[in-house]
Amino acid sequence: MRRTLLALLLAAGVTPALAQEKTFELKLSHWVPASHPLQKALEDWGAAVEKASGGTIKYKVYPAQQLGKAFDHYDMARDGIADVTYVNPGYQPGRFPIIGAGELPFLMSDAKGGSMALDAWYRKYAEKEMKDVKFCLAFIHSPSSFHSRTKKIVVPDDVKGMKIRPAHATMANFVTQLGGTKSSAPEVRDIIERGVADAVTFPWGSLVLFGIDKVTKYDLDAPLYVTTFAFVMNKDKYSQMSDRQKKAIDDNCNTETAGRVGEPWGKFEDAGVDKVKAEAGHEVYKLTPEQTALWKKASEPLIKTWADGVKKTGTDPDAAMTELRAALAKYNAVTQ
Repeated sequence: MRRTLLALLLAAGVTPALAQEKTFELKLSHWVPASHPLQKALEDWGAAVEKASGGTIKYKVYPAQQLGKAFDHYDMARDGIADVTYVNPGYQPGRFPIIGAGELPFLMSDAKGGSMALDAWYRKYAEKEMKDVKFCLAFIHSPSSFHSRTKKIVVPDDVKGMKIRPAHATMANFVTQLGGTKSSAPEVRDIIERGVADAVTFPWGSLVLFGIDKVTKYDLDAPLYVTTFAFVMNKDKYSQMSDRQKKAIDDNCNTETAGRVGEPWGKFEDAGVDKVKAEAGHEVYKLTPEQTALWKKASEPLIKTWADGVKKTGTDPDAAMTELRAALAKYNAVTQ
């Protein structure tokens, strides 16, 4: 009987090991709309894992905060509310200080190269900083800047007295003395429209996607900052998988995959610049070298703040920053 079963399995093209594997359906969760390029990135990731697993790992993507709020996605993966989640570490100030290096102004110039550099650099630190989950990959969006409802922001002094909705913890620190407000992306348009915030730091394509361009007028075209992101997975779900299934996950949790996630999103955001320029009522403007120097000078204290947070983890911030800059140089993603 056993020989007969084995013969049937082989005839069907299924190995005995595969026949004994449990089938999983992963819940992949994010908080942006299904029309956002991240939706396709997660679908592509899930499809690649499904193919590599011989169809034993299936997936479903849950967009738009269906399974939980944007701020909760790390804990959702930790607790098994979702199996794989999209995390913005900067939404929880102080919790993930090391990866916060990627948020520092005028550091990264390119979404694909920056994503690969961030991922390659952060892997050894993720074992400490994101130990509650299985770290999959890290990536960024394209360099972004200020978009204002009330006035042009050209030099740092222009921010004084304004209420700014920052993208993450580092940008929040940058405008804290100005009474910056903080909310997750789906609520940004509302807080600007109601005058709760005067300006926002946001990438260009998403500015249009979320309708924020309808309530802003002045757009600074400068590589002020990027936001760091991560895909993380529930450890228990991963541990239940066979070695072959784990390999299917691992083969799609690497630096090359980080680049594949970052690149199309980066192109989407970059295309938003021309879209905003074409809109009536918008003024898109660049900085002079002198103005850029003022911004870089004003942002220097952020490096010290980041370093102080990193020291508390027992990590050498100088060594970590040197390694990050080397990775950015390797992947041609250094802001000039």
